[in-house]
Amino acid sequence: MYRKSKWKCGYDLAVLGHGNNEKSVPQLLISDLKFEKKSLAKLMFSPDQENHPSKAPVKYGELIVLGYNGSLPNGDRGRRKSRFALFKRPKANGVKPSTVHIACTPQAAKAISNKDQHSISYTLSRAQTVVVEYTHDSNTDMFQIGRSTESPIDFVVTDTVPGSQSNSDTQSVQSTISRFACRIICERNPPFTARIYAAGFDSSKNIFLGEKAAKWKTSDGQMDGLTTNGVLVMHPRNGFTEDSKPGVWREISVCGNVFSLRETRSAQQRGKMVENETNQLQDGSLIDLCGATLLWRTAEGLSRTPTVKHLEALRQEINAARPQCPVGFNTLAFPSMKRKDVVDEKQPWVYLNCGHVHGYHNWGNKEERDGKDRECPMCRSVGPYVPLWLGCEAGFYVDAGPPTHAFSPCGHVCSEKTTAYWSQIPLPHGTHTFHAACPFCAHQLAGEQGYIRLIFQGPLD
Repeated sequence: MYRKSKWKCGYDLAVLGHGNNEKSVPQLLISDLKFEKKSLAKLMFSPDQENHPSKAPVKYGELIVLGYNGSLPNGDRGRRKSRFALFKRPKANGVKPSTVHIACTPQAAKAISNKDQHSISYTLSRAQTVVVEYTHDSNTDMFQIGRSTESPIDFVVTDTVPGSQSNSDTQSVQSTISRFACRIICERNPPFTARIYAAGFDSSKNIFLGEKAAKWKTSDGQMDGLTTNGVLVMHPRNGFTEDSKPGVWREISVCGNVFSLRETRSAQQRGKMVENETNQLQDGSLIDLCGATLLWRTAEGLSRTPTVKHLEALRQEINAARPQCPVGFNTLAFPSMKRKDVVDEKQPWVYLNCGHVHGYHNWGNKEERDGKDRECPMCRSVGPYVPLWLGCEAGFYVDAGPPTHAFSPCGHVCSEKTTAYWSQIPLPHGTHTFHAACPFCAHQLAGEQGYIRLIFQGPLD
């Protein structure tokens, strides 16, 4: 399974901590491991393919919340979870615009909205409201996302707090996510196209855009508008693969039109309309709701993505290689994915400036550094010293490569191309800033690249 011959060399303890002694010890990069391709290939199919695809319901795709490593801190419950699958409904529930009522009085608008059908109200002034009625569409399914726990919301999303360990961490923050943030309309027939729209219908089947909301009449006489904090979308170039490159962030309107970003998130003035782009989601599209960012994965894209079983096989391959701590000589091992948030006594730790992997020890922990930075015994570089965690959310991986690299400063480990991809994605932060972040915990990336190559030491026997 791996080449033991690389590691059978001497280890000079006397040179430990005296300059760069990398040539004196058995170094091991995870890329040196000969992973058994045949055994791993069996695990490279999506969960849908592992069962009976003919009997499985049609899956349109999945939404995965950035900042969570496979589940919410206190576990997934009901409609509140870190990953939401969109399946073809037994009966279509999509809607499409029909009758437009122009120059309504507020009383007339209320009467129309009270009908047992969907509608969007655009308040132009205290005396004038435009109401657009929506009618049933038997060719589409509708899914709604937002902060509200009311029944129209299919996927409940709360604000993502970087590195949060419990749901109470997120609930203490004043939310900027809309109660009815957005809706996704999926075509029930192949190719099952999914499109995103700002705002969702409430329990009364209405969407209300008040006087202060940005809204306008389009060239064809229809109405359109933006929600308060907006719904932003970014489609990656070259799909969601190892060749992916970041696209441009755009804002999506209530009617699904595409615009350049406003000056600030809630500015009254809309951006310029982008005629040659659409609201159609593609594999790897990012959806930002001002407080949480969602990754859209198509069913086809997920079929090419590593599964949790595949990641578990990689974890076992690493542990089978028996990497050692060069100071304590103890064998290191990544804990099981069920214990992904608990530091284990065999947990690998890394010096983020150089990438040398150790077990936890106090070597080089000088008091004047307040324990924040440590000196690496292997190369004497000084920097953060953090535990390593396997990235368990398979949907974030752009390839099935071995976990050779770690994000900085959080220590989440995944493939080289996955770290390279996410390190170049500017994610919205606050009302008008962007920065790259680890997809597994949402921590802002640090250092030159935002990630580092891991250097393990092999066993001495």
